[in-house]
Amino acid sequence: MHTLRTPDAQFANLPDYPFAPHYASIPPQDGTSDELRVHYLDEGDPDAPTVLLLHGEPSWSYLYRHMIPLLVDAGLRTIAPDLVGFGRSDKPAARDDYTYARHVAWMTSFLRVLDPRDLTLVCQDWGGLIGLRLVAAEPERFARVVAANTFLPTGDTRASDAFFAWQRFSQETELFPVGAIVNAGCTTDLSASVVAAYDAPFPDEAMKAGARQFPMLVPTTPDDPESAANRVAWTVLEQFAKPFLCAFSDSDPITGGADRALRARIPGCADQPHTTIAGGGHFLQEDRGSELARAVSDFVLGS
Repeated sequence: MHTLRTPDAQFANLPDYPFAPHYASIPPQDGTSDELRVHYLDEGDPDAPTVLLLHGEPSWSYLYRHMIPLLVDAGLRTIAPDLVGFGRSDKPAARDDYTYARHVAWMTSFLRVLDPRDLTLVCQDWGGLIGLRLVAAEPERFARVVAANTFLPTGDTRASDAFFAWQRFSQETELFPVGAIVNAGCTTDLSASVVAAYDAPFPDEAMKAGARQFPMLVPTTPDDPESAANRVAWTVLEQFAKPFLCAFSDSDPITGGADRALRARIPGCADQPHTTIAGGGHFLQEDRGSELARAVSDFVLGS
């Protein structure tokens, strides 16, 4: 497996991103022979309650830059990894190197290397498709979950027209404009410097294999390669009684209404202060990061 690594110079002087980089080496997965380097942020008191912040497509840990200081000020430790293929993490070069199962395995290995316990998962977009699988695989590692604009699809129900439109665009566009895609998923208009920061991990199209492939890995048919694994994960989540909070925004055409399935099927959702965050698009961390951070800190410290 040929792997690419974004030059460090790409990450110099990014706006509102003063955090020191940390790296974990994870062992080869699924018959590959390559160890991968995963980048993550680790901010706050190491002995404080720990929040795991998982981003999605096509963002990276930069997405959480406004939330991290607020969570730390509230008395929490934050760990925010870059998924393999994103941010400062290693990027396998071939699209076939990326599968849903491998993404889960890579993040499972990452957690086992760091071995944090009593975690609160905060997951958005693909952060939930991966993160909820992590919870189902090792529920004892997690104390609670915050789901924001995400879901765990099995392909048994039809995805939204907005998702299929996004999927087509992601495969048909000649250039994959990462920063512009994030901007289009916000209700606010990002500055040129912030759009450039989302582009920073991807100085050329060769670096974007993971970002290109992600939309095709979402299970949209019952016989998708990962539909069965997600059904198994649901059987665990349907027994998950630890606190589970839904904090969705009100203006996301991709995941709008997905919180209903979570709230109906996961016991830990009962009697929780679920919230709909007004004015947020798909990337609500950009649009309403302070509101989401407040919901997370109140949930962690009050439960």
